[in-house]
Amino acid sequence: MEPTPSLREPAPLAAAQTRPRRRQAFTPLEPVSARARWMLGVGFFILFVLTWAFFTLGGYVSPTFLASPVTMVQEGLLLFTEFNFIHDIGMTVWRVFGGFLMAAVVAVPLGIAMGAYKPVEAFLEPFVSFCRYLPASAFIPLLILWAGLGEAQKLLVIFIGSVFQIILMVAVIVGGARRDLVEAAYTLGASSSGIVRRVLIPGAAPGIAETLRLVLGWAWTYVIVAELIGSSSGIGHMITDSQALLNTGQIIFGIIIIGVIGLVSDLAFKLINRRVFAWSTL
Repeated sequence: MEPTPSLREPAPLAAAQTRPRRRQAFTPLEPVSARARWMLGVGFFILFVLTWAFFTLGGYVSPTFLASPVTMVQEGLLLFTEFNFIHDIGMTVWRVFGGFLMAAVVAVPLGIAMGAYKPVEAFLEPFVSFCRYLPASAFIPLLILWAGLGEAQKLLVIFIGSVFQIILMVAVIVGGARRDLVEAAYTLGASSSGIVRRVLIPGAAPGIAETLRLVLGWAWTYVIVAELIGSSSGIGHMITDSQALLNTGQIIFGIIIIGVIGLVSDLAFKLINRRVFAWSTL
């Protein structure tokens, strides 16, 4: 006679079903909710500031080398109230977006041409790849000779640092178009120019937008380098003056402002991309 099943036997089964759920958050590639993502992201910032405050306010690090969060906030308020720091922020933002837009206007069409037409790629790719490895900061002495110490020099530093990266990344995206879509377009009677306008560019548009978002982040690093030399305004100029005075509070505040503006622009870029390319998986 078979034993009668006990009413308590399903308990181990229920426990076995709940175990994977407990480990779900640490399963590879398992997504997290939007709320959990925000909480985890904000939690790291809080932990970082608390650690910073512990070592600085506790006297473990000299204020000469690292200001405390309280001192940093005080120095930041001083910058806005007495040193017109908002003007420096405006100049830096203008330089970043000005140089970046110049690079995008030149690089996107060239990248599309390289990705769509292999002879153009064979002609330009070696030179663009060579220039991509040249640091933009190395051009500053030459740019000062050619363009002086005005805005043109700073815009050109950002342009040089961004344009070659965008060209190659756009070319890779366009060149990776699905061949079946191209063949289907030819079958339907599309011309070569029609393939580029109606297949390659629309298919690559979300990837191009994502590339521009990434390179915009790199442009912020170039503008600070440009402002460190021969500049009378901008966040980089403020950081240089603060370094001469050993004012680490103002230096840290300037760095944080750059990060905040960059983060806001990145989130805005993401939002625009999602709205414009809502059909894309990017």
